[in-house]
Amino acid sequence: MRVFVIGVTGAIGKLLAAKLSAHGDEVTGLVREPEQQRWTESELGIRAVIGDLSTLTVDELSDAFAGHDVIVYSAGSNGGSRDVTAAIDGDGVERAAEAARLANVRRFVLVSVLPESWRERNLEDDVEFYFTVKKRAEVSLTRSGLEWVILRPSLLTDEPGLGSVSMGPAELHDEISRDDVAATLNEIVHEPRIRRQILELNSGDTAIPEAVLNNVRV
Repeated sequence: MRVFVIGVTGAIGKLLAAKLSAHGDEVTGLVREPEQQRWTESELGIRAVIGDLSTLTVDELSDAFAGHDVIVYSAGSNGGSRDVTAAIDGDGVERAAEAARLANVRRFVLVSVLPESWRERNLEDDVEFYFTVKKRAEVSLTRSGLEWVILRPSLLTDEPGLGSVSMGPAELHDEISRDDVAATLNEIVHEPRIRRQILELNSGDTAIPEAVLNNVRV
């Protein structure tokens, strides 16, 4: 398969690109700087396209997406400044989805966030804005006409992956390793029967391939 990863220099994106490449897929990633392009191509062994997600037009994104089978959008601001949040977590998703439609790339996998994240805390206004933007991006994607999948992982950690998760339409908010999120994305990319579904992801005892198969609609 030919997979385009937006956010390939991020923690999940790098892990996913490595897993896809090991599977034999052809991976392309979006990077901002020539230095990132050189590193991505030498260290990850994947093709990299230079461009700033916050300023690329729909037509420019469409040209980059042409010929791919799946778009995986793993980029995120992590609740930073409102301008960055709006550009990356909001407008970027909408423009990428429209570009995918124009490029005739039907499958679009979005890494989002569990709505319950951090709700036990007193959140600052900028973080609440982040959740609002994330929600609006989800709504926009579900109305795009694409074969979309929205994956909502719980609190992300850098612990080694366990190879097992709990995944379904609703999950409790706890924590999960980025490696297990990337492994789950890898399985979803290769399972076209997972389509037009919002799936929540937490640590658990079900092997990742089995967890994905359990969510196939028949």
